[in-house]
Amino acid sequence: MPIDTSSYYPEVNDPDGNNGDSLNNRHSSLFGDKPKEEIIEVVLEEENNRQPGEPRYEDPQAKSEGWEKPLTLFCNFLSWVLVPLLMPVFGTIFIFRLSILDVVPSGLQTAFIFIILGLNFVLPVLLVLLLKFLGLVDDIGLNGQKERLIPYMITVLCMGGSAWFMATRGAPIWVCMFFAGGAAAGLINLLINLKWKISAHAAGIAGVIALLIRLQKDVAAEPQLFVWLLITVGAAGLLGSARVWLGRHTVWQVLAGYVVGFCSVFFMMSIH
Repeated sequence: MPIDTSSYYPEVNDPDGNNGDSLNNRHSSLFGDKPKEEIIEVVLEEENNRQPGEPRYEDPQAKSEGWEKPLTLFCNFLSWVLVPLLMPVFGTIFIFRLSILDVVPSGLQTAFIFIILGLNFVLPVLLVLLLKFLGLVDDIGLNGQKERLIPYMITVLCMGGSAWFMATRGAPIWVCMFFAGGAAAGLINLLINLKWKISAHAAGIAGVIALLIRLQKDVAAEPQLFVWLLITVGAAGLLGSARVWLGRHTVWQVLAGYVVGFCSVFFMMSIH
């Protein structure tokens, strides 16, 4: 599932120099940029209607600084814990703990989980650091759309490699199709990213939701799977809200990520 660590880095100044705005500020609306004229009109209206002795207009954002900082920290924490690169690992844990594959010896389960961790987290991180060292990317946060092209290709290959690895080890077809679905989502995100920024975080966690639904529907699942499904759906909602709050994506970009991630995994796992 595609790499997207843009939430871990400070705001990046607008390269076009538009009034000192930031590319990831929260002064824009949820679905796109909010015209500054509206903000100016509010200030002027407040000033014109102010009665003698009344305090002047105060910026609501300044009043919210007390609770804004911890909320931002929490959103960054979610982005770290639910980074797309870890979604294949969480999915593998669910596969072994919540399906008929829980009969696999615990030692073998752990070995598979660590192999998936190496393929889909450790290897992509090391390669991105190498790209940074070679000067092929300017920011390991991958804030720019153009900088995401090679990392997207890396993660697509890693997910495809995971599907191949599972197939060679005799895993059921639905297990292989989970990783193939992740690769398909990464490829779709790569193509969309050429023209428009889409939320890889949303795509990643939506793919895990699709996995859990497929386990519930097609595989002999453990009774606690439904509880984990509810927890994951709640986490997806919080994560999407966090990405919007941090200014990394608009609502449409998050929703598009949900659709791509869910549909890719859900329909790939329909292949038997």
